Amino acid sequence: MTARAADRARYDRATAHLEAPLAIVDLEAFDANADDLVRRAGGKPIRVASKSVRCRALLERVLAKDGFAGIMSFTLAESLWLARGGFDDVLLAYPSADRAGFAELAADPKLAAAVTVMIDDPAQLRLIDEARDGGREVIRVCLELDTSLKLLGGRVRVGARRSPLHSPAQVADLARAVARRPGFKVVGIMAYEGHIAGVGDSVAGRPLRSRAVRLMQATARRELAERRAEVVRAVRAVVPELEFVNGGGTGSVQFTAGEDAVTEIGAGSGLYVPRLFDNYTSFTGRPAALFAQPVVRRPGVGVVTVLGGGYPASGAPGRDRLPVPYLPEGLRYDPQEGPGEVQTPLLGSPADDLLLGDKVWFRHAKAGELCERFDVLHLVEGDAVTATVPTYRGEGHTFL
Repeated sequence: MTARAADRARYDRATAHLEAPLAIVDLEAFDANADDLVRRAGGKPIRVASKSVRCRALLERVLAKDGFAGIMSFTLAESLWLARGGFDDVLLAYPSADRAGFAELAADPKLAAAVTVMIDDPAQLRLIDEARDGGREVIRVCLELDTSLKLLGGRVRVGARRSPLHSPAQVADLARAVARRPGFKVVGIMAYEGHIAGVGDSVAGRPLRSRAVRLMQATARRELAERRAEVVRAVRAVVPELEFVNGGGTGSVQFTAGEDAVTEIGAGSGLYVPRLFDNYTSFTGRPAALFAQPVVRRPGVGVVTVLGGGYPASGAPGRDRLPVPYLPEGLRYDPQEGPGEVQTPLLGSPADDLLLGDKVWFRHAKAGELCERFDVLHLVEGDAVTATVPTYRGEGHTFL
């Protein structure tokens, strides 16, 4: 029996009393992935990206481990909710225009001490001030650096379009603007290198593309390490008491951790290891989060139909944004239909061994987005479900 077949047998036994659709997290794999992130971080603390987890119980579990400290959130409403729930170090990773949220933040000393907001433009400071509604608490601010690699005089750009702040002078100028404005304090810098951390460099069947990605990433790492160090020096000249410099991502943990200027690493997807993180030479994780759909039809030889399963992930549309049939091994989509909202035909010889009601296990393309489809996660240890915990959605929150 292969390792994957053994996992399938365990998951089927563990969830035999549960009806699909359902989602699980294999805690042994989750914990092993957490340990691997800590190893690769080389002693620097890891701030957990909550959008890649979206389950408070699992955020608490990983933050109880040595090597993890703090949360990187994705909306202001989520940040405030987490802080009210007892998480005392929450970095909002994206700028916000949530005026009601800023009013609450500025009026509550506990929230203002726990939450750090992201900016990359002085206009965001004005928006926050206009939203204060009398609140006088000092707002903790993090400045975001654009990590993109610019070539040929800027005519070629590699990387996400995030912050407009690319040079050390631009970031230092914004730090000075914050320092001049009462009610704000710069405490950190963030630089997420998605083109390094979030792009696989070993794509099956694409050797030339993989080689090009590795060349691009090596060039980008060198350029960013030098520029990030210059940015930190420039900002520390304005804000000597800077608390943290956050960088990295699951795919670049060990490289970013090697930079002296970086004080902490941001990562989250490496806990669940969705399918987009299969194509890396720098690490190998264990799939920890899966979902199961029930077989509801047997249209013919070599084909079964499962209920639903059309859960595409965000990003540029493409096959890599689709969930992948994982267990039993050897199933594939019908190219004329793909995964559907209500039903999904699956082709392959394993289909002939599946009966009505049997579970087919899938892996989602991106980590935490799976939790927007399910109210609970069943936590599996060995061949048993040892706990069932709510996702954000299960607690009544869909922040985006």
